[in-house]
Amino acid sequence: MWGECPVAFFRKGTVESVSPIDAGLSLAKVIFNDGEPEPALVLEDLVGAVKSGDDVICNTTAVGLELGSGGKHFVLWNLSRERLEEPSGGHIMKLRYTPLQFDCVAVSEQLSSHHEIMESVGEGLEGIPVIAGSVHSQLAPALVAFKSRWPEGRVVFVMTDGGSLPLKISDTVRFFKRSGHLAGTVSCGHAFGGDLEAVDMFEGLVAARRVLKADAVIVTMGPGIVGTGTALGFTGIEQGIVVNSASSLGGIPIAIPRITFNDPRPRHKGLSHQTVSSLAIAANIKANIPLPSMEEEKRNLVMEQVKRAGLDKLHNIREIDASCTLSELREARWSPTVMGRTVEEEPEYFMAAGAAGIWAAEIGKVKK
Repeated sequence: MWGECPVAFFRKGTVESVSPIDAGLSLAKVIFNDGEPEPALVLEDLVGAVKSGDDVICNTTAVGLELGSGGKHFVLWNLSRERLEEPSGGHIMKLRYTPLQFDCVAVSEQLSSHHEIMESVGEGLEGIPVIAGSVHSQLAPALVAFKSRWPEGRVVFVMTDGGSLPLKISDTVRFFKRSGHLAGTVSCGHAFGGDLEAVDMFEGLVAARRVLKADAVIVTMGPGIVGTGTALGFTGIEQGIVVNSASSLGGIPIAIPRITFNDPRPRHKGLSHQTVSSLAIAANIKANIPLPSMEEEKRNLVMEQVKRAGLDKLHNIREIDASCTLSELREARWSPTVMGRTVEEEPEYFMAAGAAGIWAAEIGKVKK
């Protein structure tokens, strides 16, 4: 069974047309067996460019399994090309020991121009705030809330490998880099495509501060959280690990609680069970947890869940009026969703992330 051992689906097709999305990323329309054209993403840094008429092999696993996460075809290889060589000049491998392994220049390695500044731990993060999210859609509200209160503050996004591995998949990052909200990006672990590549979370956080001069860091996985419905089987549990990492490096961790009221799954009503696992089990130091101001019935439910989990004794809990986050997202001309639901349908979810951005801006301005 595919749930017990790895299975992947591959198909041969012909490219009908190609549309550029961003530098190094395009969308091909691929025809399989004379059927209707189907979209397939082309990560050109890995597989090179394709053009109309090229025969390609596509990974069709996610579409075949009808998955939401990563639910697109991906061009795996262009059969019209006999060889592809695009060395980075680095010696660090990502996607190691897979057919798609590739080299990159990691920010700390000796071949990197940043090696000397990264060589010692030194003062680490120097007291800057680190916002730890658990879902990629928390990035935008945390970012706009921060920048609305401190426009000059430099925010760097550190992307973990808990979701999408290619950073270029993120429409959110692309939009906010172009708008100037994000000062830079770091992809760590097996994630790739950031302004800087990091081997691990610790290196990524310090690189954000030392190399990209961050006044604040926002850490989440890329699009596509993975979960099994259990207390420990979800990639968002890394939120607790981010909290620990930030604290051990001298940063001030702020953890975004996942709060929703229109999710059909009971485990996500009010305070998500994932937040409880991340911050009561995975996190082993005291973090700052902002709760957005909510109407009384919703507030009572969330506070009851917080106390039942003991989060009020483990962490610093603070209520923050973050209702302005909703209008700030509109002013930024960005309309994020969580599990397909809009800001209007899940305002508390986005206000919780906005509250983290507000708190981080307060801390960051004092530090500055």
